[in-house]
This record gives sequence, C-alpha cells and structure tokens, in this order.
Amino acid sequence: MTGGIQPEDRMTTTGPGSGPEPLPASAAARGPGRAAGLRAALVRLLRHALSPRPGSIAAADQRMGRSPCQAMVHVVWSAWLFVTPAFAGGLAGYTLRWAGITAVSFPLFLWLYAMTVVQSPRKAYAAALAMVAMCLLLLPWYPSGMSYFVFGCVMLQPRSGRSLAPYLLALVALNAVLVGYALHLGYPWQALVWIPMVTAIVCVLVMFDRIGRERDAALSLSHEEVRRLAALAERERIGRDLHDLLGHTLSMVALKSDLAGRMLERDPQAARAEIGEVSRVAREALAQVRRAVSGIRAAGIAAELASAKLLLETDGVAFSYRFDEGFSDSALPPGVESALALTVREAATNIQRHARAGSAEVSFTLEGDEVVLRIVDDGRGGTIVPGNGLSGMRERLEAVRGRLRVDTGRKGGTLVEARVPLAADDDGTRTP
Repeated sequence: MTGGIQPEDRMTTTGPGSGPEPLPASAAARGPGRAAGLRAALVRLLRHALSPRPGSIAAADQRMGRSPCQAMVHVVWSAWLFVTPAFAGGLAGYTLRWAGITAVSFPLFLWLYAMTVVQSPRKAYAAALAMVAMCLLLLPWYPSGMSYFVFGCVMLQPRSGRSLAPYLLALVALNAVLVGYALHLGYPWQALVWIPMVTAIVCVLVMFDRIGRERDAALSLSHEEVRRLAALAERERIGRDLHDLLGHTLSMVALKSDLAGRMLERDPQAARAEIGEVSRVAREALAQVRRAVSGIRAAGIAAELASAKLLLETDGVAFSYRFDEGFSDSALPPGVESALALTVREAATNIQRHARAGSAEVSFTLEGDEVVLRIVDDGRGGTIVPGNGLSGMRERLEAVRGRLRVDTGRKGGTLVEARVPLAADDDGTRTP
C-alpha cells in the first residue's frame, strides 16, 4: 500500500528489555526548533527591557554621543562584594551560605542596576530603593550586601534640574537606618563607620561627573545654537544684499532692453549703444553677486570664532581674535575658508581639553600670496602627541595646498600656525 505511515514516521518494534521506543523523526526535529524560538523570544524580551527610556541616564548619554552602556562601567565596583568575606577570616570567610546568597542576590542586583540606568526616573528610583531594601533584608546573614546599599544610594541621585535637598535628607536617613539596624544586629561600630563615609565620597564623585557631563551637553547645544543663529543672520543679510544689489540692476536691464528693442528700426546706432549699456550693467551685476558670495563664504570663520569664544570663556579662558587690515576684503575660496574655519574649531577644542590655559588669541593675516592663521595660548605646552585632531587639521590644509605648524614654548604655551595660498580655484585648490 502507498500512503498512510511514511517511512520516517514508522516506529521499530522492539522486544522486551530492548529499551524505550525512539520518537518519530518529526517529533525529534520539533525540539531544537522550539528551543531556538524560546531563545529568540528571550533575546527580544531582554532587548526591550534594556532599551533606554526617555529621561533615563542611558538616553542622556545617547544624546551626548556617548554609548548607552557607558554608565554600566561603574558596576565593576561591585567587585568589592567578593572581597569583603576575606576580612572576616581569610578564605574561611567564603562559606557556603555566602556563596548561596551571592548566587541569588548578585544577578538580581545587576538587573536592578541596569534598570536604574535605562528606565525613566520614577522606575529608576524604585530600582535603587530595591537595592537598599535587599541590603537591609540580607544584613543579618550577609555583610557583603552593604555594597548593594552604596549603589542604591548613589543611583538615587536626582536628575538635572531637581533640588538636591530632598536627596541629601534621604541619604542621611537611609544611612542612619542602616547603621542603627546593623548595631541592633550586633555589628561592631568600627566596621560600620566606613559605610556613610564611602557612600558620601562615591555620591560626591558621581555627582561631579554627572554635572560635568550635563555642562558638556549644554555647551554642545550652545555651540549648535551659535552656528544656527550665525547661519540665520547670514541668510537674512544675503536676502537684503541680493534685493538691494539685483533689484535696481535687473530693473535697469529690463528697461534698457525694451528701449533698445523699440529703437532698433528707427535708430540702430542708439540701439547698439543701449545694448552695450545692458551688457555693462549685467557684468557689473555679476561682479556684485560674486562679492556677495565671497561674504557668504567668510561667514563660516565668523561662526567658528563665535563658537570658540563661547567654548573657551565658559571654561575660564580669556579669548580674543583679530584680523589683518586687508583680510576682511579678501575673497577666500570655499575650500580655503572651510579648512581655516575647521582649524579654528579643532584648535579651540584642544585648548579647552588639554592646555589648561588662561588666555588664547586667534589672528588672521595676509603675508604675500598666503593667508596665515595663528592660534596662540599660554597653557602648559609640552610634547606634541600626534592624534586624530592634528592629523585631521593637517589633511584638510594639505587638500588646499596649505601647511600646518605646531610649536610649544620652553616655558609653556602652544602656537598653531596654518598657511594657505590665496591663489586658488573655486574648489579650493591652487591655481597652477
């Protein structure tokens, strides 16, 4: 017969004592498939649970261009939990009870810590309080759990824009509860002194780190706002200039063209004169447009100077800049303007991050057929270590036939000098 039981579904008949009958092949194949489906579902669940929520620490790091996992680095300090038993008697402190409680509580702690990083403030605070509660619950049998308490107190810190007073009161209250409860359980007071001290020190360090990151974020937004406002002001200026330059000129071209058309048959000589006048006016209009475009190209340098001033003066560095008398009237090719503007940006960033300077000055001068940009600071100087920043500046300048020089003085300070030839085509390369 055909049909019915397929060969792969046929079971082998076995006698007594020959062992269990094998499952059908189709049933055996469903096992790995079901396991793979469960793994995929678990991965999706974890990915959803660990995705940064609005208002979370991880979401704030993402906005600042940092990895959302950066805050998870601090969890390495939980290694202290595995060290504390050694203070209770060396290797004898690592008991089976300690191992069992650690095996259960530490994964839960890691999950709660992740929630404080990726969840919204309300849920993050709930997870931090859960760490504190877990410490108090395990305290009669598990002194190592005090590490959970420190992490919980740190992650209760308020987000930006919130008052510190409620947090400080909560911090004092929680430490008082922990110390009082531990003394009631018979812990020696000498072993409890370090808990409030460590909690306070770690909280202050994390608070300053967070304030610094928030200031960097605000400064980055300020830079973008400066560039946006500079671009907006430049667009408005361009609109006014084009209206003033071309409105009258194009009206004159239209009027003289009509006049030449009417005079063409009656007075060809006068018509040719009017056509010549139209040509002259058109060339003049073209020259005016080119001058306007040259002004547009110089706006990038102005925006970067404004941004550098904001960056450095916010960090306490006195900043000034000056132009050579003829520089404002020179027409920089777009590639040259872009290279110089980005050099100003990179140099200002390096001064803010590394120089520890009190003042900085930017100057633009014309020396022969070259425009020279100099950025000088009175910082600590030191050995110049080539990096991505300097390499990027040098590559951008070399693309427009320019060159870069960086010098440091014996008593400190750094000079960044960029020289670019003015004779260049529209793409910024030098004219042969």
